[in-house]
Amino acid sequence: MRALHKDPAGLMALIKAAGRPPFETLTPDEARRIYAAGRPVLQRDPAEVAVVQDVIVPGPGGEIRLRVYRGAGTQANTELPCLVFLHGGGWVIGDLDSHDGVCRSLANAAACCVVSVDYRLAPEHRFPAAVEDAEAALHWVAAHAAELHIDATRIAIGGDSAGGNLAAVLALIARDSGTSVPVFQVLFYPAVDLTMTWESYDRITEGVPLTAATMRWFVEHYIPSPADRSDWRASPMRAASLAGVAPALVVTAGHDPLASEGIAYAERLEREGIAVTALHLSDHVHGFLTMNRVVAVADPVVALAAAALGDAWR
Repeated sequence: MRALHKDPAGLMALIKAAGRPPFETLTPDEARRIYAAGRPVLQRDPAEVAVVQDVIVPGPGGEIRLRVYRGAGTQANTELPCLVFLHGGGWVIGDLDSHDGVCRSLANAAACCVVSVDYRLAPEHRFPAAVEDAEAALHWVAAHAAELHIDATRIAIGGDSAGGNLAAVLALIARDSGTSVPVFQVLFYPAVDLTMTWESYDRITEGVPLTAATMRWFVEHYIPSPADRSDWRASPMRAASLAGVAPALVVTAGHDPLASEGIAYAERLEREGIAVTALHLSDHVHGFLTMNRVVAVADPVVALAAAALGDAWR
């Protein structure tokens, strides 16, 4: 068994002491409530930023709520680079609030604008609703760059877990449509193959917040039909080619059922000619970005992402 860092080991002790049930034993609404209730325990108080504002924009299934951040120390009318961020939560849980702290940290560390997307969730809105909302939000940001005081030539996409999946899909959509947005993709422990056949699914079955069983629960709510899970808009690893997509930062964690596919995705991007920075934390668990009160590595990973974004934007 691979070693587990003392920080996530302590987290697991907290979860066990609290008696938190696995998500796969709950209804989606129950899972959402429990996920939200754990936020004060796992996340530090959110950092101050220069601007935070919610915006409502049109989407294919109705209105989409966006949250716009501008990093601390930036000026309101200064044209900033932008990261469009897609939150994690297995396409079932998570929202603007669950990743508010992450977005604030990224905006401050990269001195940029971050636009967080409140895409539709399953099972109320199944695949491809989240993809459609993510694409609509990215197009809206690019079209309203002047209004947002951002540089339309320096828009990146990113996300964690399910959000990393959506970001990778958007990079493929952009390539196929011939657009120059995004210029970079930030994928934190992304889900890239929803067929769930990778080695780490066999290995990560207990003792961590996200197990193979939990991931299967998420995927079954998002895409009930196994036949649909090979669609590249669900599983970007299944795309015929990754050549021509934006350069990427790919972060993976060893104690994560998504570890094997994330590592393989970074390797495939590199093989197909894409510049990739890959970071693998063999002793950490899925979801650590939203655990910065108890998992210290969250902050340096945000700093790495900010540096990678800054390099791409230069």
